[in-house]
Amino acid sequence: MTTRLSRATAALAASVLTAGFMGLASAPALAYDSGSLKAKYTELQAELQDPNNTFRQPVHVDSSQSGDNLSGEVYAVVPHAFKDFEAAMKDPSDWCDILILPFNTKYCHAAPGANGAQVLQVRIGRKSDQPVDEAYRIDFALQPVAASAQYFESRLTAPTGPVGTRDYRIAVSAVPLEGNKTFMHLSYSYGYGATGRFAMGAYLSTVGASKVGFTVTGKDANGQPVYIGGVRGAIERNVMRYYLAINAHLASMSAAPAQRLEKRIQTWFDSTERYPRQLREMDRSAYVAMKRTEAERQLTALQ
Repeated sequence: MTTRLSRATAALAASVLTAGFMGLASAPALAYDSGSLKAKYTELQAELQDPNNTFRQPVHVDSSQSGDNLSGEVYAVVPHAFKDFEAAMKDPSDWCDILILPFNTKYCHAAPGANGAQVLQVRIGRKSDQPVDEAYRIDFALQPVAASAQYFESRLTAPTGPVGTRDYRIAVSAVPLEGNKTFMHLSYSYGYGATGRFAMGAYLSTVGASKVGFTVTGKDANGQPVYIGGVRGAIERNVMRYYLAINAHLASMSAAPAQRLEKRIQTWFDSTERYPRQLREMDRSAYVAMKRTEAERQLTALQ
């Protein structure tokens, strides 16, 4: 009985607490404007331009834990002009095209909310294929913050979620760079209570015990990097998955409309395979078949 309960709890935590949906307990700490985000780019510029950095591309990942709050961030230079970045990130349908790509997202549909706001109806489930009515529902409010020639910011927020989670949020901001490039910041965190803490502990002691993130904490006896594990490793894996989803969405915009879905799916999987130790969960054929079905399903509003 105890073993079955632990496995069930671990599976629950794997599908919800590490699904990559995002909350923020202290918004001012992660808020940026054009000037401060450009200053952050200057601070990270040498690392981002180093071809031998951890990611072998212009990406920086960070994470932190404070009490019952976890946060993860990614800073990256993307090879897309700022105007194209802004155009591809402003509509609710764009967000669903992004959110549906990671394994755990089973459904995303944009619908009108109160006072003219847009709501994304999202279902989070297992990494494998799953009936949508068995997945957990979270409704995210889409909050456009800024859209000027020099700065873009947009947020998704939800006050509560399953397994005792709360204060969900995802925030994306960006500024233009020379050479038709864009510097972007993706941030997320969530809060959790006793139920969530227990579920996360079960996950990390079973199916998540050997999983790692991207922050290098040292080197082993053979001189190989040692990566952070635990809850910070989990949140780093997910912030990277969502960054790669944004990149896949941006890349798909150059394709004909009828080909964009397939390009997003294939590009996202190819990108995750660059980091198999952290991000590999299933083979290509299983992922592609699952996402084709889930993307088609999200066109229909569920009751």
